[in-house]
Amino acid sequence: MSTLAANPRRLGAGIGVVAVLHTWGQALTHHPHVHCVVPGGGLSPDSAHWIASRPNFFLAVKPLARLFRRLFLERLTAAFDAGTLNFFGDLASLAEPAAFAAHLVAMRRISWVVYAKRPFGGPAQVLAYLGRYTHRVAIANSRLVALDEDHVAFTWKDYRQNGATKIMKLEADEFIRRFLLHTLPDGFHRIRHFGFMANGHRAAKLALCRKLLDRERTPPNDGKPSPVDSDALTWAKVSACPDCGGVMRIIERFRHSFSRSGAPTQSFRCDTS
Repeated sequence: MSTLAANPRRLGAGIGVVAVLHTWGQALTHHPHVHCVVPGGGLSPDSAHWIASRPNFFLAVKPLARLFRRLFLERLTAAFDAGTLNFFGDLASLAEPAAFAAHLVAMRRISWVVYAKRPFGGPAQVLAYLGRYTHRVAIANSRLVALDEDHVAFTWKDYRQNGATKIMKLEADEFIRRFLLHTLPDGFHRIRHFGFMANGHRAAKLALCRKLLDRERTPPNDGKPSPVDSDALTWAKVSACPDCGGVMRIIERFRHSFSRSGAPTQSFRCDTS
């Protein structure tokens, strides 16, 4: 994301990222994935301006998917060459260099999927959701419903059936195996920060971001009403066209003849360029 966002053809800005590792599913299976929270914009290369993304568009997902595929497979190859990868069970055959190389060729031929969207409920909902995983273990005591000499039973939600709550009963050794899948190695950080949110300069960079954002939101105070400048409007304040998804730009302000309050209303045009 940082590489693509820095490209002037994309966003042309240095972004910030908070990444949270989540390894478990409701049934304690191994499902490693990373949740990334990214502000909708970033700092210009000279750190003099805040560059905002469009309200309904952050980074193109297809180039992002191709870039992620290339970087992931390059680092996977480096790990294999360094002898740091181990293969077990059905994957044991991949320990042979020829088989591993053939597997990478197959991985390059398929499309990788990148999923990006704006939060449904806003920033507060995102933080509340991620807060469940930052300092918790894979299962809470409240989900344990039964324990005997041979089995452990716990509740889980089956999202394939609209989140129906069910009870799963596992043998003790299988329950312990699944639980230990989510115990991170010593020194491994579940939460990582990148870009202007990196630990080394986060406080200073965030202060700069807030300053630049406040400057954009504060109109010039010269005592005279300023004309509408559609190009100067922050993307986040402009709606998207309900028909084509293009950006709605203000072209005129006028007083509606039927307005009780006399407040100015706005006329829009669609700009898909």
